[in-house]
Amino acid sequence: MTIFQAFRISASGLTAERVRMDTIANNLANANTTRTEDGGPYRRQVPVFAMIEANDPKAIVKGQGVKVVEIVSDQAPPRMVYDPQHPDANADGYVAMPNVHVVKEMVDLISATRAYEANITAINSAKAMAQKALEIGRG
Repeated sequence: MTIFQAFRISASGLTAERVRMDTIANNLANANTTRTEDGGPYRRQVPVFAMIEANDPKAIVKGQGVKVVEIVSDQAPPRMVYDPQHPDANADGYVAMPNVHVVKEMVDLISATRAYEANITAINSAKAMAQKALEIGRG
C-alpha cells in the first residue's frame, strides 16, 4: 500500500462520517417536526455505507475505502404523544411525533465523531511515516 492509498482510504472514511454527522444533525433539528411536505411527521434519516468496489472510479484496490450509497428513511412508526392542544392532534388528542430519539442520535453522533477522529489519526500517522522516510533519504 502506498502513502496515497492510505490517504485515499482515510479520506473516504472522513467523507462518509461527515455525511453521517450531517444526517444526525438534520435528525436532531427535526426531532419535533410534526408536519412535512410529504404529510405526517418527519422520519429519521440513516446513511447507508458500502465498500468501494473495484470497478468504482475512486477504487485503488477492491475493498479499500467506504462510500455513502444512499440515505434512507427509518421506517419505525412515529411516537404518539398525548397533547390535545397541539394543532396536529388526532381526534383522541394524540400527536404523531418523529421517530427520532435524541439520546440515540447523540450516541450515534459520538460514534461518528470518534470514527472521524480515527481517520484523521490514520492520515497524520501516514504523513509522519512519509516524512520520516524522506528524512532517511537525506541522511
